[in-house]
Amino acid sequence: MLQLIEQINTAVNNFIWGVPAMICIIGVGLLLSVRTGFIQIRKFPYAIKTTIGRMFRKRDASDGSMTPFQAVCTALAATVGTGNIAGVAGAIAIGGPGAVFWMWVSAILGMCTKFTEVTLAVHFRERNADGDLVGGPMYYIKNGLSKNWQWLAVAFSAFGVLTVFGTGNATQVNTITTAINSALLNYHLIGESSVNISNWIIGIIIAILVALVLLGGVKRIGKVTEKLVPFMAVLYIILAIGVVLLNIKNVPDVFYSIFYGAFNPRSVTGGLVGSFFMSMKKGVSRGIFSNEAGLGTGSIAHACADTKKPVKQGFFGIFEVFMDTIVICTLTALVILCSGVSIGYGEAAGAELTIAGFTSTYGNWVSIFTAVAMCCFAFSTIIGWGLYGARCIEFLFSSKVIKPFMLVYALVAILGATADLGMMWSIAETFNGLMAIPNLIALFLLSGTLVKLVRTYFETEGKES
Repeated sequence: MLQLIEQINTAVNNFIWGVPAMICIIGVGLLLSVRTGFIQIRKFPYAIKTTIGRMFRKRDASDGSMTPFQAVCTALAATVGTGNIAGVAGAIAIGGPGAVFWMWVSAILGMCTKFTEVTLAVHFRERNADGDLVGGPMYYIKNGLSKNWQWLAVAFSAFGVLTVFGTGNATQVNTITTAINSALLNYHLIGESSVNISNWIIGIIIAILVALVLLGGVKRIGKVTEKLVPFMAVLYIILAIGVVLLNIKNVPDVFYSIFYGAFNPRSVTGGLVGSFFMSMKKGVSRGIFSNEAGLGTGSIAHACADTKKPVKQGFFGIFEVFMDTIVICTLTALVILCSGVSIGYGEAAGAELTIAGFTSTYGNWVSIFTAVAMCCFAFSTIIGWGLYGARCIEFLFSSKVIKPFMLVYALVAILGATADLGMMWSIAETFNGLMAIPNLIALFLLSGTLVKLVRTYFETEGKES
């Protein structure tokens, strides 16, 4: 049965992430970039100034909403996760070092894509029956397009409900168990025979913690993420920079392998990864898995922000993709490639490859810190995607099904702790692609609305900087 599922998923995955998907994802990102005058580059200093300035402005949000800082932390909580750790490792193993280059390309275009998603989500959002602000692709499709396109909103929400269980939960828990077990094994606190028992214990504990946070509503989610995200990001970045500095002599060769391998992977991987398209596919797909640009999910959190300026909130989308992919994913790639750990090109890999990069540089003691960082990354992602799933299922049905959904979502953590990683990643990647299709169509159709919103914003602000 599992073999049949794997065969079906592989066929669907190859179709979704084939040439048409690459054209659509890159094409829509390029279209939005051209129509906004490459706002992600032209206005990058303004975006950083605007977002950082608002992130640390302490104030309470109105009922049913988050502060802009809590909204960006919740969105970052969902994006900064195993895509940055296990996803990058998997992309390098299957696509070669050149996959990192294609991650960068997807990120540059993805900055504008996510800017568009956030701006439209805030502009077209609503208040639900409980008085909470709700928005995202399903709402900008519903309120921004004609009734002929309403099926897109339903399709996005349906795929979203299915996606959160794999992308947002199971793969994240699998990374947590890998990190914790690596630390326990390194310190001989458990043996190989005890790993399965450890997985069950970890899965049950995570399920309980997830339920406690998510059932507390949007306010509790915001309070948890605004404390967890800055801590985990700073800790991980410091550890990663340390690896790069201690292996600084390898950096020039690593960047050469990234750029040269992007177009000629066979020469860098010894022929084990010989396909240019495979390198591109893995880089783009895992980049999107990490920063979510094109999926539209991050905009669901931003729609909860207590703000009256959609475009101003949209700049957080640029900031998020920059931090997630350009900074954190790049550092992960450098940890793996600079440390000199053995990479089994052509074979599936996950968090264990990134952990090996840290431990080969610092020694086994660092496995404790990497375990903590990875647990924070993954747990925050589970929380963020829990909110996304709740909003999707609410759109399909009603707010009455949110709590039952969250209980089921929490229990999936147990499955994630004990299931096979390879198939899990592949299925999550497939649902990501399915989710992106209705969102990309909507972004294409609403690109004119975005241009008007951007023009009006800068005319009102009176500072084209």
